[in-house]
Amino acid sequence: MKQALVLVFLFFFLFLHPSWTQTPQRLATNKATFSNPLPVKLGDPYVLYTQGSYYMYGTGGGADKGFVAYSSKDLVNWKAEGQVYFHDNKNGWSDPKASWGGAYWAPEVYAVKGKYYLFYSAQWKVNPTREVENFRIGVAVADKPTGPFVDLTDKPIFDPGYPIIDANVFFDTNGKVYLYYSRCCYKHPVKSEIADLAREKGWYKEIEESWVYGVELKPDFSGVIGQPVLLLRPPIRLSDKQAEWESRSVTAREVNRRWTEGSVTFKKDNTYYIMYSANHFGGRYYAIGYATGQSPLGPFTKSDTNPVLQQNIDRGGTVTGTGHNSIAYSPDGKEMFCVYHGRTAQTGDERVVFIDRMQVKNGRITISGPTTTPQKRPSGLAK
Repeated sequence: MKQALVLVFLFFFLFLHPSWTQTPQRLATNKATFSNPLPVKLGDPYVLYTQGSYYMYGTGGGADKGFVAYSSKDLVNWKAEGQVYFHDNKNGWSDPKASWGGAYWAPEVYAVKGKYYLFYSAQWKVNPTREVENFRIGVAVADKPTGPFVDLTDKPIFDPGYPIIDANVFFDTNGKVYLYYSRCCYKHPVKSEIADLAREKGWYKEIEESWVYGVELKPDFSGVIGQPVLLLRPPIRLSDKQAEWESRSVTAREVNRRWTEGSVTFKKDNTYYIMYSANHFGGRYYAIGYATGQSPLGPFTKSDTNPVLQQNIDRGGTVTGTGHNSIAYSPDGKEMFCVYHGRTAQTGDERVVFIDRMQVKNGRITISGPTTTPQKRPSGLAK
């Protein structure tokens, strides 16, 4: 009899007592700290804050030729919302059978006048010369941040005549809107001293480069105004302060390309900041730098403190491939965060999401990362 009573008591305490029936998500919410990486497997993460909630979009994450989304109240605990964009919507213009599964990459979503607009890159089905890289940028619209998103038209926003990826949109205080993108390395060999060095040492015959451009967007996102302006490119001379870190994928013999991509633009105290990523996204040297200017279309001057975020293996850490960031603010708006993807010794080749605090002070950006140790949670959370 006593044994039976003991068993009943244990059953009640372990399985029915409230303190033991909270879900892991509920317990995680009560913690005062969080640690990177977040349990979100995405590349190129972009965070939208709207109507009291955060929404994250990115490349991969299990999406089938499209994009998935996650939602959160605190930037730390994320709920999967499923696939929000499908390539075969009524206005779909991409080619899902092209290389990289159609290359549905780097989505970003913006809330404008009660609608949500998703900018992304993919392989364009109009490809008469059968280019391997035929990426263009499109825009889709939805009534909710969780979609479903439908392309505005059955074609990309515009065709510059070369492959482009990594759309970022900036809404200036004067009402004008600008699109930033990266011209791909594909069939874009560039003369430079690093290319000469690679050829002399027998590493590569040529070095291809990607460059960041900016162009004004029409208010309805139906096209662009004027011609794109070249804003950022890898250094030409080895004596340039940026040359060493922006050329690591070449000097480490990872690949014969130098990238300038994954840009994000914002304005603070009348200065325009454009952050960007350099080196191979699949290698350890992917890293983030920034430049400043007095106009949304430049000219921009790269910071002498670049890179502001990079792998920490050399410092005893476990993180590599840190790049393609977006920016988010804490629930109370007091803290600024850099949201980016990276890899760890545990995640291997899988890209996972990190968030680390960043500051903009006296014209300089600093990022406190990459971190994997416990950090204080973003400020302003509900208790």
